[in-house]
Amino acid sequence: MSKSTPAYLAFDPATRHLRLDPHEPAFFQNPYEAYAVLHGLSNAFFWEDFGFWCFGGFDDVNRLLRDRRLGRQNPAGIPDSRGIGQDRGHLSAFDGIEANSMLELEPPVHTRLRTLVNRAFVSRQVERLRPRVEALANELIDRFEPGKAVNLLPAFAAPLPITIIAEMLGVPVEMGPQLLDWSHQMVAMYMHGRTRETEKSANQAARDFSDFLRGYVAERRKKPGDDLLSLLISAQEDGQKLSEDELVSSAILLLNAGHEATVHQTGNAVRSILEQGGDPRRFFGSQEETAATVEECLRFDAPLHMFTRYAYQDIEIAPGIVVRPGQTVGLLLGMANHDPVAFADPFAFRPGRADQKNVSFGAGIHFCIGAPLARLELQVSLKTLFERHPQIHLAEQPRFRDTYHFHGLEALRAGF
Repeated sequence: MSKSTPAYLAFDPATRHLRLDPHEPAFFQNPYEAYAVLHGLSNAFFWEDFGFWCFGGFDDVNRLLRDRRLGRQNPAGIPDSRGIGQDRGHLSAFDGIEANSMLELEPPVHTRLRTLVNRAFVSRQVERLRPRVEALANELIDRFEPGKAVNLLPAFAAPLPITIIAEMLGVPVEMGPQLLDWSHQMVAMYMHGRTRETEKSANQAARDFSDFLRGYVAERRKKPGDDLLSLLISAQEDGQKLSEDELVSSAILLLNAGHEATVHQTGNAVRSILEQGGDPRRFFGSQEETAATVEECLRFDAPLHMFTRYAYQDIEIAPGIVVRPGQTVGLLLGMANHDPVAFADPFAFRPGRADQKNVSFGAGIHFCIGAPLARLELQVSLKTLFERHPQIHLAEQPRFRDTYHFHGLEALRAGF
């Protein structure tokens, strides 16, 4: 990986200020070129385009994800403070969902919500889904048109996780496309440079999503099943149950988080593996080898590149860098996963590496609750795809979307 400074990046070593437009095509198509340069300059910098301090060293990111002086809950009371102007009247439905989302809350409320929801996502529960994930992967592959290039994102990467999470929750699988649409509109709230139209669209999606789920919650109260919604309705912790608002927010979080990152990671992983050349099956021999390959895919080209935290007090977060209460800190997961201090030859794809680790699922109390499910889906779906189609190849060079936060492909056209 070249360390010559790209023209789109300007760094002032005296102030550690960085100017780098996240919408610059050369950057979002390959952020790792910039990361390599920044690792050689400073792992901590004030990213002017975002307006806050960012950290990209593996040890720093891992440490700050666990630092309880930082958190997801905005001290001002609004989980997402990055509105256009001060008026948030047009975001009431979106804010209502966020206000009860465990992703945006801190203890003790976060602890209670996570304890109740986590019962469905422990590894032993998730492992029972392995046969269903394999059957679904095969069903989707059976639908590929023989002799024709297939865009694997809508044909394979997206329907698999949305079907699994919909089945787990007990909502109609045929609602999958609508659930995806609502999710995409809501997730757009976290992109750099969002507009008033983005906010209005996200708010409407939050309202529609919420109304849809409230109907299913009402049904499950009358007729409980063995699905996740029924489990969440009945679950108690120290005699306390989830309120209906907490139930709806938790279900939306699980649906959104249960597919968004997995779709991107599936596409990124297929691209990463095919770019290695040779028979892709060599990476998916035993279950242990398959698991190691998925871990390297998560490290090598992660689906989420920035996660933010709020400071809860004055903190000298690194030598010479002080943040004040309410200020945002950016943690660069993709950059941390390529830190040359933490990884030997970090820009090489090596499933068998001895220093295998990553921060792609976060760390600390907000570590991704769906990580066991995501890992299983990736292991099973990728192994099945490459075993069924060992001659698979890229039909065209895939391009990444202009969404730096969520690092995923526009399309992934493959031939067989």
